[in-house]
Amino acid sequence: MSMAGTAGTMGAPQPLRGLRVVEFTQMMMGPACGMLLALALADMGAEAIKVEPIDGDRTRPLPGSGAGFFPTFNRNKKSIALDLRSAEGARIASELCARADMVAENFKPGTMVRYGLDYGSLPKSNERLIYVSH
Repeated sequence: MSMAGTAGTMGAPQPLRGLRVVEFTQMMMGPACGMLLALALADMGAEAIKVEPIDGDRTRPLPGSGAGFFPTFNRNKKSIALDLRSAEGARIASELCARADMVAENFKPGTMVRYGLDYGSLPKSNERLIYVSH
């Protein structure tokens, strides 16, 4: 079985192929919203990319009953680990956003501004960008 599809959607029409969502979310609310969005969009062909810290999302190593959190809330997403505090990490993240149709984040106010990844700082060449802040 190919990793490109999910059970029940193999061979289904994919009207959103080429749509890209970049997600900067963590803990519960952001990944939960991203999960629903990624499931709906990925089932129709969109690409969802989760940006994680260099040491990985803090929910990846949860033990016991929390062990399923990361795979459940981040299924249908690709991941990339970036240090947003570094110039190179912020540049790569900005390039991802410049080629995205939607950016979602759930950091506390001011965090994305500090990284130059807030709506006002992202390239103006991407006029169709939808920016969601949870």
